[in-house]
Amino acid sequence: MKRFSVIAISALLTVTAVSFAAPTHPLPSTVGLAIADKNRPAEDRALDDERHPAAVLGFTGIKRGDIVVDLMPGKGYYTRLFSHMVGPTGKVIALQPTEMDTKAPKGLISVRGFAGKEPYANVSVIVEPVTDLKLPEPVDVIWTSQNYHDLHDPFMGSPDMAKLDKQLFDALKPGGTLIVLDHAAAAGTGISKTDDLHRIDPAAVKSELTAAGFQFDSESDAMRNPADDHTKGIYDASIKGHTDRFIYKFHKP
Repeated sequence: MKRFSVIAISALLTVTAVSFAAPTHPLPSTVGLAIADKNRPAEDRALDDERHPAAVLGFTGIKRGDIVVDLMPGKGYYTRLFSHMVGPTGKVIALQPTEMDTKAPKGLISVRGFAGKEPYANVSVIVEPVTDLKLPEPVDVIWTSQNYHDLHDPFMGSPDMAKLDKQLFDALKPGGTLIVLDHAAAAGTGISKTDDLHRIDPAAVKSELTAAGFQFDSESDAMRNPADDHTKGIYDASIKGHTDRFIYKFHKP
């Protein structure tokens, strides 16, 4: 099992000092440019300290020209960043289950406000029932942030996760990547805390996705917090914004 080093990513994004001679250091990375995007709203920038975008985005491996799905995109924090990373030759699809749109419509209102418009012309929105998620073409990356646990809950209709995960598997190109970022529940709790604490046992995620045919690739500790004892809900004032979050990367063989 590989672990992605936050320090390594920080080093990659650091621009070293140079003399007045012709610069020899590389141009700023795609990740750095995405974070520095002047069009990102202040609301998004305010979240950077807790979301560690440099390390997280570096871990994704997203590159120019990729087709990326932001599954359950919230207000589009990552959607905007992905848009900049894939560039004009790539695409970002904000894929929202109908059930999530009914439960939390404000998020997609925000995404619709910028999707398809400059400077996010490569972003589109699709809303479909969770039991029948379909994409117009095979994609390179499927990303879901802090919402995979919701797929198990009553408001989503408690869908057949084996079927749903197979749909995600089928939507990817061979060699494509699925990345899950979510709030960690205590080891051994499985999916029992998805509805009340909005957490999921990382082992349960790995078990479900490998059963669908995915191969586990690696994990990032960029958002881990050992001080979180996993007993509080994610909206508890003492832990909100600083929960212990795991990031798992899977690939389709």
